[in-house]
Amino acid sequence: MAARPRCVSGRATPPRALIGPVESPPAAHWLRRSSFATFKLGPLGQEEPPPQPQDDEEEEEEEEEEEMASQNADPAAAPRGPSKAAEPGGGAARGSVRTRLQQELMTLMMSGDKGISAFPESDNLFKWIGTIDGATGTVYENLRYKLSLEFPSGYPYNAPTVKFLTPCYHPNVDQQGNICLDILKDQWSALYDVRTLLLSIQSLLGEPNVESPLNIDAAELWKDQTAYKKRLHESYAKHVKSQDP
Repeated sequence: MAARPRCVSGRATPPRALIGPVESPPAAHWLRRSSFATFKLGPLGQEEPPPQPQDDEEEEEEEEEEEMASQNADPAAAPRGPSKAAEPGGGAARGSVRTRLQQELMTLMMSGDKGISAFPESDNLFKWIGTIDGATGTVYENLRYKLSLEFPSGYPYNAPTVKFLTPCYHPNVDQQGNICLDILKDQWSALYDVRTLLLSIQSLLGEPNVESPLNIDAAELWKDQTAYKKRLHESYAKHVKSQDP
């Protein structure tokens, strides 16, 4: 059979072939089978009509076309799903995150920083409860706040979700506890860890960004520190009272 041309435009057209004359074979023997027809001698030495080669020919052409299509397929376009070893919940990736979080927990415990702490919630290493004390010399001094920290499977390349659990009257904290802080959004870096995150939030308490407030009332009142402190402590006392049995 004549050689097929290489696929130039993503699609190969098979060449047409002609069946030449068939020489008379020795009696009672099979003829050599060509690519398009097979002949054999009958019991009286007469040539039997050749079988229809259409099915074999089409099957052969389909196999060759499939082979050529697979050779010309773009490897980048093929879907690349996770390997079977990585299928169970992304075990390898989550294991790497666990190792990172365990290291950060040890770093935080050994740091000796005052006014910040955090520990995993129960046995879930991806959910932590943090505590921040207001810095000395600020209106938040002697006030303690609890926060929730949830770490995604893409941590530390994706920022954790951090919210205040204790109601916090602050220009950059809304009533649901959401925090407006650049390193929790577009300025996040894999170089940050839980320790630097808690220190940043502690610093934010005494140095809010009133130009980008979530609580407009608190942002406007911040200019008057005396009035702000009064409103802040009233709000905090109300929360503490609601927690009493």
